[in-house]
Amino acid sequence: MGYSVSDYNSMLSDPVRMDAYVEALRRAVRADSVVLDLGAGTGIFAILARKFGARKVYALEANSAIELGRTIACENHLDQIEFIQALSTSVSLPELATIIVSDLRGVLPVCESHLHSIIDARQRLLAPEGVMIPQSDTLWVAVAQAPELYQRKTGLPDLGIDLTAARRIAVNTWQKGRVSPGDLLVEPRIWVRLDYRTIEQTNLSGQVEWVIKKDGLAHGFSVWFDAEIADGLKFSTGPAAPETIYGTAFFPLERPIPFKAGDSISLAISAHVVGDDYVWRWETRAIGCGPTREVKAHFKQSTFHGGTIPQANLRKRADSFVPTITKEGEIDRFILSLIDGKTPQGNIARQVTEHFPEKFARWEDTLTRVRELAQKYGE
Repeated sequence: MGYSVSDYNSMLSDPVRMDAYVEALRRAVRADSVVLDLGAGTGIFAILARKFGARKVYALEANSAIELGRTIACENHLDQIEFIQALSTSVSLPELATIIVSDLRGVLPVCESHLHSIIDARQRLLAPEGVMIPQSDTLWVAVAQAPELYQRKTGLPDLGIDLTAARRIAVNTWQKGRVSPGDLLVEPRIWVRLDYRTIEQTNLSGQVEWVIKKDGLAHGFSVWFDAEIADGLKFSTGPAAPETIYGTAFFPLERPIPFKAGDSISLAISAHVVGDDYVWRWETRAIGCGPTREVKAHFKQSTFHGGTIPQANLRKRADSFVPTITKEGEIDRFILSLIDGKTPQGNIARQVTEHFPEKFARWEDTLTRVRELAQKYGE
């Protein structure tokens, strides 16, 4: 997930999020604490940990936004913070952390490599009896009547052409979308609880069932999480809570389902890691309350059909796939072969231009490509 500095600033401006994290750090940090800020972004949690008296702090972040953290620490005269631009799974620390603080969530905590990074860091980089901030996230789900949201997320204009394929993608894609408490047709149920102190699995699944309490037209499922940052420090991203930077998720139904009080609905929902992200599946079964218990709807939906992973590229994920390098790969490989600690970027760019004249008409364009690779892989 590529965050900009503006994105990180928005996170800092969310008082619900920040107040809980700041207080959790204030309570946890001691004079002998070693703190790991995992996915540090601009390093604010790392800086606060040091300000609160931690002996040593490590700020780990793959994004170049971490350079801003380095600058802020310097301007605030805070030493003993080591800023490391790298993926946490590729890093070893000279000592074990006594506290790991992180916020790698997206709209939901089940996001890209979040759980894998948390599990790896806890197992390799945290001391026994160390503190995890946050402690846990609990994911909730409820059936929602949300016609405007549904139309906005899945509706397509009438252009006089068949847009079935486009709609198939839309109804198999969950998106950020907030509903109000009055939009819920049922009481929320817990889908899954993520206890970061003990979690071992990155793939998640669960099933929930409801009896509909009032007549209505269901358009999808609202999914959110309640965070427990530390004992007694909690916040929610749900419909009844103040809106946060995270928002809430909306999983559309294949088509709206009309319900009467007494009807039932079940939802089996799962998230499984495929490549760098999750494939979500949600299967819905609605049963009428009459004596025949008719099946009113049965949908099987998945982001597999929603464009999360282009199906044309699925073969490339198989362990039997034999890759060949592309022209762009050849260019990058050639550039990297010239980064030897001796040759200036300008000279590298000229050699690349001469070697691939059909790709680079201007030396300046080549230099931009060289700079990007040097920033990513050089030092």
